[in-house]
Amino acid sequence: MSQVLVAPRVPPTRARIAIALFFFVSGFGFATWASRIPTIQHRLGLNEAQLGAVLLALPAGLMLTLTVTGKLLQRFSSRQVMMAGAVLYNLALGLLGFAEHTWQLAVLLFCFGCSRNLLNLSVNAQSVGLQALYDRSIIATFHGIWSVAGFAAAGLGGLLIRNDVPISFHFVSVSVVLTGLALAFFPGSLALPPAPAAKSPFSWPDKTVLKFGLITFASMACEGTFYDWSGVYFAQAVHAPKSIAPLGFPLFMVAMTTGRFLGDWLVGRFGIKPILLASGVLMSTGLLLAAAFPTPLWAGLGFVLGGFGVSCVVPLVFSLVGKANPLGAGAAIASVSTVSYFGFLLVPPLVGFVAKAASLRWSFALVALLGGLVIWLVPKLREEAKEA
Repeated sequence: MSQVLVAPRVPPTRARIAIALFFFVSGFGFATWASRIPTIQHRLGLNEAQLGAVLLALPAGLMLTLTVTGKLLQRFSSRQVMMAGAVLYNLALGLLGFAEHTWQLAVLLFCFGCSRNLLNLSVNAQSVGLQALYDRSIIATFHGIWSVAGFAAAGLGGLLIRNDVPISFHFVSVSVVLTGLALAFFPGSLALPPAPAAKSPFSWPDKTVLKFGLITFASMACEGTFYDWSGVYFAQAVHAPKSIAPLGFPLFMVAMTTGRFLGDWLVGRFGIKPILLASGVLMSTGLLLAAAFPTPLWAGLGFVLGGFGVSCVVPLVFSLVGKANPLGAGAAIASVSTVSYFGFLLVPPLVGFVAKAASLRWSFALVALLGGLVIWLVPKLREEAKEA
């Protein structure tokens, strides 16, 4: 086994379970919010442009706390930041169910974004520390667990919507349970030292890794669009009956989760670049299918294809980055992550503005162009990055 800077106080297996639980908390909480976006839109009487503007509060919170989170991780152990982030994250989630005015929703979404940044960056720091204890890769499994959590939360959200359960009860109940789980599993996390001081809280890629960043940007933008707009799309563009309107998000989540657990096997059989090319094709095809044929059957199929398309792009690109750049894997992956972050956070809110000016169908069709960006960039990857 590899060595780490500080020996963990808990067995690696126990730490792996604990860190997986915090990934579960992150995924379940975010998907709980996403599953009720149409409910909140209807309750507050927001059109697509207004909803898109309010949704900008979440990425604003995320982006504005990047520096703060970085400094906290340099001062405290990532496990302490992770626990604090989990508590604040679930508190913000619980309060979101009580928003009665647009300004209240915006403020709470900003807080939700701030706390989500604290939780996500710190839990990833924990996973990196745990990876150092293993000779084989284990980090991808955590992302699969995040997806499973999102799928479970989406399924629960659909069930509660069909039974007219108030959103306030839904969010508070989930918040309490997730906080309890975080408190119970916190002792199993790793007591890692604070991170070394960095010259800058942001790391922008140079020309050698920019293409990787653009690929992940495209994938995360498509993924974020499905997260934020799947329920609204089925309700307003597909005009699906109330009984099946919530199914768009679960369809996407099932496909994405399945793709993540199949990804390693597919790469072993076909190679990374063919899988990335196929991912771009699936992203574009799925979004275009939903835009061109807004019926429950075809839009549902489009969401499934889109889920498979975005499932493995980011981890596969990260595996290539370490071989294809002169900066070293850690610096390059941080650079690529910065670009992909913008795709996930900024593109979905812009969908609302395009929908107001044209329609949601046009919004989805335009986002489909990002799949084409993946298709165009993958053949340009350096030859030595053909295989991980």
